Amino acid sequence: METTSLSSAVDAEFAPRTTYLNTSTCGLLPRRTVAAVRRLAEAIAEGVTDGSGDFEVVEAARTGFARLAGVDTDRVAVGSSVSVHVGLIAASLPPGAEIVAPEGEFSSVVGPFAARGDLRMRYVPLDRLAEAVGPGTALVAFSSVQSADGRIADLKAVRAAAAAHGARTLLDATQSAGWLPLDAGEYDYTVTGGFKFLLCPRGASFLTVTEEAQQSLPPVFVGMSAAVDPWSSTYGPVERLSPTARRYDEPPAFLSYHGAERSLALLSEVGVGTIHTRATGLAARMRAGLAGLGHEAVPGESAIVAVPGLGVREPELARAGVVVSNRAGSLRAAFHLYNTEADVDRVLDVLSG
Repeated sequence: METTSLSSAVDAEFAPRTTYLNTSTCGLLPRRTVAAVRRLAEAIAEGVTDGSGDFEVVEAARTGFARLAGVDTDRVAVGSSVSVHVGLIAASLPPGAEIVAPEGEFSSVVGPFAARGDLRMRYVPLDRLAEAVGPGTALVAFSSVQSADGRIADLKAVRAAAAAHGARTLLDATQSAGWLPLDAGEYDYTVTGGFKFLLCPRGASFLTVTEEAQQSLPPVFVGMSAAVDPWSSTYGPVERLSPTARRYDEPPAFLSYHGAERSLALLSEVGVGTIHTRATGLAARMRAGLAGLGHEAVPGESAIVAVPGLGVREPELARAGVVVSNRAGSLRAAFHLYNTEADVDRVLDVLSG
């Protein structure tokens, strides 16, 4: 998408009243998304809808995510949160299985495994993740982009190490899907919360499972949504599960998915490549500006910028109308399609005093 048409799309969909640099916490909802949620909520309030939402819209959201993730729709399950998806995978592992994960990884990625108490958790520095994978490793669980500081994992090296030792891979794309190109088919499992860079309402999340991994992933959360024919499976045990990843579906939060379908459509129209160029370019501008002020950001080419020790400035920035976050003591700013050079200049201006 050309810059002019991108600007038109942004102007049509977003009107933040702040300098919003906090997509790593929560993405802004496009106007079309808000309108879709409002229409459904009003229809439910007025009693003019058959049920609480439309399964066809959920399928459209599934298809939209599949397109973004580069996989067939049959490999995508829908749900409500990353931790529930990860809990499903954790339940499938035998006692004593070894999980390797980065130090400081987001709790939703490692918590369900650690909570079992009978799995071997091994935490290593992110830059040593690939070399830590060994013949006894059952699963490597990690985020493509770290929540705390925006570092991008060496995805190719981790995949190669896992393949060499017969370990499976679980990738959390919550902090990257939407700005960093994703090929979910390269991992046994991916999990993605929709309410950050996918710009969806909270309550929409996506799990991808390769065909091979489905053979050992039991469908723990089985309701009518997991059936071949949901409306013939409303009473009693489900007799025929879907042969696709839909067998892992949670009952959809319709309000969230009616919005998610619209947000994913917008991302498809703009293109992840276009967003990647915009977001990483702005992040690079901010890193350079910070260096000029004597603040060294975590190096890299991420759309997320973190400055260790500067998190204490977050309240001051908030008072100036600049929304960022304080994570693990770092000032964290995240860039998306709706951000501009003026946003970067504004945060640098406040930090310069």
